[in-house]
Amino acid sequence: MRAMKLTAVAAALAFSVSLAACGSDDSSDDTAAAPTTTTAAPTMAPSSAAAADSMVNFGTGCAAVPTDPTNKGSFESMAQVPVATAASGNPLLSTLVSAVKQAGLVDSLNSADGITVFAPTNDAFNKIPAADLKKVLADKKTLTSILTYHVVSGKLTPADLAGTHKTLQGGDVTVAGSGEDFKVNGDASVICGNVQTANANVYIIDSVLMPKS
Repeated sequence: MRAMKLTAVAAALAFSVSLAACGSDDSSDDTAAAPTTTTAAPTMAPSSAAAADSMVNFGTGCAAVPTDPTNKGSFESMAQVPVATAASGNPLLSTLVSAVKQAGLVDSLNSADGITVFAPTNDAFNKIPAADLKKVLADKKTLTSILTYHVVSGKLTPADLAGTHKTLQGGDVTVAGSGEDFKVNGDASVICGNVQTANANVYIIDSVLMPKS
């Protein structure tokens, strides 16, 4: 009889151990089967992408702009100061800067709140016969009229550029093109576009624009 009781106890213990083992296996299976979650890599929202595109410079003439960020003529330095000050550091625009100073427009341009400037290069001014250029530079009224004809209210991005725009001089300029290929008034090509300054977007062009008399 005692032997039978011992046998029964042993069987009960074996059954308990078996149940415990099964419970452990089930717990392991539940852990393995638990769903995992992954976080998708963040993507740039369309508006952010558009904003980034609106800051991009374009055009073959941009290669002449200094690449050293500490240089006053670099894109990085120009973006920190107002437009007349920014142009004074750019090696492509020294004649324009002299003309702006001659016309007394430095403060007006630097204090303007959001403008677009079509900035003729030194080579653009060199297309004008020397005698004519000298005459224009000496005539403040005419010079002011010509320079303000290169300025439009509002900071035009490349996406806004095509179309007809009223200038500070009072006349209109017409821009045709898209992408990275633009012409102003049919003759002047944008050779370095969307140059940022603290208060303006600058489009460097290869010809001087002349208002209608």
